[in-house]
Amino acid sequence: MGRLFGTDGVRGRANVDLTPELALAVAVAAAHTLAESDRSHPPLAVVGRDTRASGEMLEAAVVAGLTSAGANVVRVGVLPTPAVAFLTAEAKADLGVMLSASHNPMPDNGIKLFAAGGHKLPDEIEAQIEAAVAANATSAWDRPTGAGVGRVHDLLDGADHYVQHVVGTLAHRLDGLKVVVDCANGAASEVAPVVYREAGAEVVAIHAEPDGLNINDDCGSNHLDALRAAVVEHGAHLGIAHDGDADRCVAVTADGVEVDGDELMAILALAMREAGTLTEDTLVATVMSNLGLRLAMSAEGIRLVETKVGDRYVLEELRASGLALGGEQSGHIVMPAHATTGDGVLTGLHLMARMAATGRTLAELAAVLTKLPQVLINVPVSDRTVGAADPTVRAEVARAEAELGETGRVLLRPSGTEPLVRVMVEAATEETARTVAERIATHVRTASPV
Repeated sequence: MGRLFGTDGVRGRANVDLTPELALAVAVAAAHTLAESDRSHPPLAVVGRDTRASGEMLEAAVVAGLTSAGANVVRVGVLPTPAVAFLTAEAKADLGVMLSASHNPMPDNGIKLFAAGGHKLPDEIEAQIEAAVAANATSAWDRPTGAGVGRVHDLLDGADHYVQHVVGTLAHRLDGLKVVVDCANGAASEVAPVVYREAGAEVVAIHAEPDGLNINDDCGSNHLDALRAAVVEHGAHLGIAHDGDADRCVAVTADGVEVDGDELMAILALAMREAGTLTEDTLVATVMSNLGLRLAMSAEGIRLVETKVGDRYVLEELRASGLALGGEQSGHIVMPAHATTGDGVLTGLHLMARMAATGRTLAELAAVLTKLPQVLINVPVSDRTVGAADPTVRAEVARAEAELGETGRVLLRPSGTEPLVRVMVEAATEETARTVAERIATHVRTASPV
């Protein structure tokens, strides 16, 4: 068995890579790994899913696995990933399970796990779960019988709890703002419009009619054309797009210009510093964030801490250092005072609150950051480790860094899950960035030809 966990849980093509049998095994292993050692009471698990048709099948397998391990299960139905994390904490559950492949196309699905408190798992806990599945350890565990078998209950008002929570985080209502929200035909289709309306905004919802097959289908945070058109058509102040499980948020201005996660972080960082809630005047981002974010924050006196790619590493740094804001260029934004994981709906709310409080347009707020042109080339290789570590490749990277100086940046990163080396270059002009990136990519191909 290869490595199960990627940067955001277990993911694969539903019923091919991610089978019901695997889902059941992961659920049993998670129950035994994450449940409290004090077995004076049965473990409790919260289970939610996005709108994919395969989620129904995988939910059944996960629930069967959890209950066969003696865990009681609360099913919360279709809800955003951050809502499942929130309900895991609110219910004081031992673990939470979200069935979603996030922004991936419909045939994929995934299993995201949360520990007690609604927190994502550290590497060592994922390794324990993987080891248990790989060793087929589930068959060696004593299976409870009779009253020891877990029970299943449905929570019908989980969405109401989540809506009340996120709206309650606002210090300024959204009255007077008109927003178009693209729900990606996913988990936010019912919740997001309700949240924004409850907070005072006029809401136009698009792609909010999931049928199990249309999640992320030319819509949502990875496909902004329909949102741009709708914002202009309805004369909205902005547009907000979520992905399939609504842990992401990207936006577009009234003119349809994209505002990505880097710009959202810059806007929120300034708002929080002004409010006195940006701990140590520090923002956490990954190495993939645009160099323009670092330059903009430096100019504003805000320190930027960088982590590896993946919102889990942003979360780890936020928790370890007690910081208040972090995220990724993709739109995963984390505000630990209000959420234990990236929350796209929460991000959208606080973005609009900043607009309402300042009276400034989204374009004006986003102007704090000037992004450097960024070129990313994914280079297929036979060995991603060799392709990234080869001496000639490293020498070419060093040469490029010397050429760019403080006006640019090079990032060479093996993919965590695919036979690829990612070459990312930022420079003062797109032409320079592309020329340098292609030059490095050529050396990578030579070092590890497919």
